[in-house]
Amino acid sequence: MDLIYGIKDKPKFGKVVLFALQQLLAIMAATIAVPAIIGHGLTASAALFGAGVGTIVYLLFTKSSSPVFLGSSFAFIGSMFSAFAGAATLGLSEQAGYWGLIIGALMAGLVYVIIAIIVKVCGVEWINRLMPPVIIGPTVAIIGLSLSGNAIGDLMKSSVEGGSTYVALICGLFTLAVTMLYSTYGKKVGRLIPFILGILGGYILATLFAIIGNLTGNEALIIINYGAVKALDFSSISGYLSLPKFTFLLGGGAGLKAVSGKYLLTLFTAYVPVAFVVFAEHLADHKNLSAIVGNDLLKEPGLTRTLLGDGVGTMVSTFFGGCPNTTYGESIGCVAITRNASTISIWGCAFICIIFSMISPLVALLETIPSCVMGGVCVALYGFIAVSGFKMFQTVDLNKNKNLFVASVIFITGVGGMVVSFGAVEIRTVACALILGILTNLMLSREEA
Repeated sequence: MDLIYGIKDKPKFGKVVLFALQQLLAIMAATIAVPAIIGHGLTASAALFGAGVGTIVYLLFTKSSSPVFLGSSFAFIGSMFSAFAGAATLGLSEQAGYWGLIIGALMAGLVYVIIAIIVKVCGVEWINRLMPPVIIGPTVAIIGLSLSGNAIGDLMKSSVEGGSTYVALICGLFTLAVTMLYSTYGKKVGRLIPFILGILGGYILATLFAIIGNLTGNEALIIINYGAVKALDFSSISGYLSLPKFTFLLGGGAGLKAVSGKYLLTLFTAYVPVAFVVFAEHLADHKNLSAIVGNDLLKEPGLTRTLLGDGVGTMVSTFFGGCPNTTYGESIGCVAITRNASTISIWGCAFICIIFSMISPLVALLETIPSCVMGGVCVALYGFIAVSGFKMFQTVDLNKNKNLFVASVIFITGVGGMVVSFGAVEIRTVACALILGILTNLMLSREEA
């Protein structure tokens, strides 16, 4: 891809701030969705803080050579539920459950560290042989396609009960249109920040509908929820600045003391198998990003460094925000569409996440962005991920039955949404497709040309 800014390029400060904000808007919805799904007192502000710190750790390990943001991982949602459920089953307090999140993430991170050591000793060529383009291309495409349902669901969802699906759809499509127009025809800075302008346009349109709805008493027009802003108490300092509810503080000393041997075994079975699955997604994401930036990230900075950054970043992030991290497809899509691969933008996004997490009005304002507006942006983001996978797939010889079967297995299991569960362990769609693709490729590897 013809990049406007390469990995080591340094845009001017004003542009860096805009690029960082754009990355934040791209990754924010998913990052704060995980704590909302889990509940148990986990907050969006803590998740943002943890994601920012985790990304900084990743950038340090990768020598600022891999332009991707680390956000809350959906793959570990089942593991996080198991941490609290396991504590309750064993008669432990919820405080022990918070430490379960941290300890489970430590176990998962150690899996990454061990694999990184193996890669350091054995190199990465075995990975390239195990997962050639016929596997990686379709798998990357599935990452985008498997998220398409989320994008369309959000595109047609009102953030207020009683809001019209059609009004939400109009705002979502308007957001998408503004994003596409600026990305294609925008001048100078406008072409580099299409997501900010798209989200701003969708937000303004949703606000106009809300104003008309309130004036006319038509609740169907109100699809934007300002509840988070209304809940702010400006009579105290907490209405302006507040420290996020960090996981280790929620657990406290009493929660750590309550952790038992049986509970550790529960955490091991819940987190470690999932870590191997997320490792596969880590590979696919970095292969995808490598194709976008025109540099094999598995060789420079190297898979060892990316794994260590991801693993240690997850450990640190969970200590603060409770959510294990993973490289974000939304961030990669943002790089692809804007053609800005400068890692300074990722540094800026990480620091902004940390700062924003402590400014109450900003956190509240971000939470008011309607689901449909984010859905409009995600249609473009997820679509670019899928298309980049198809581009990697172009060099594959489909005249060979082996390649046809490998690609078929990955596409059908991926698009079909295959998910396999073993107790508390859940192997999600992308991992299922990748694993079956690898097994199919190995089984048919003796086919003659």
